[in-house]
Amino acid sequence: MSRIGKQPVELPSGVSASVSGQTIEVKGPKGTRSFSATDDVAIAVDDNVVTVTPRGNSKRARQQWGMSRSMIANLVTGVSTGFKRELEVQGVGYRAQMQGKTLKLNLGLSHDVDYTAPDDVTVTAPKQTEIVVEGIDEQRVGQVAANIRSWREPEPYKGKGIRYKGEFVFRKEGKKK
Repeated sequence: MSRIGKQPVELPSGVSASVSGQTIEVKGPKGTRSFSATDDVAIAVDDNVVTVTPRGNSKRARQQWGMSRSMIANLVTGVSTGFKRELEVQGVGYRAQMQGKTLKLNLGLSHDVDYTAPDDVTVTAPKQTEIVVEGIDEQRVGQVAANIRSWREPEPYKGKGIRYKGEFVFRKEGKKK
């Protein structure tokens, strides 16, 4: 039995959901998102509560049960509050700044890195050492943050690079004389 799938998804105020066939569409203050579930599960909306139930007792139906419930919960969170990933830039001379919709990164390379974010994701740099990625799609927000981080991942000797806020970087000692 899926412990995640058993729990209903409650819709906060200002968020509405509608089901047509196997597709659920969730509308909220931040936008509209939809998810198409497989035929292994049934989706029902009653009084601001979305429930997912498996059709049958097969292994695939039980797998899709918990996954579909998690996807619907992510849709509701995205359209109501949104998702956010924070990055920190550490290193001497390393900095980030916004120029219009382009993020300019000085990362000790021979050139500046220009990153243009997709339209459905908002990238801001409140300080020269902070980058904030926000949006309503958790997967897109995480992928954009990973793309920015991939330009200079934190290295283990001095810890320089772009890291997620609160990320622990294992430090190495280095050479001894």
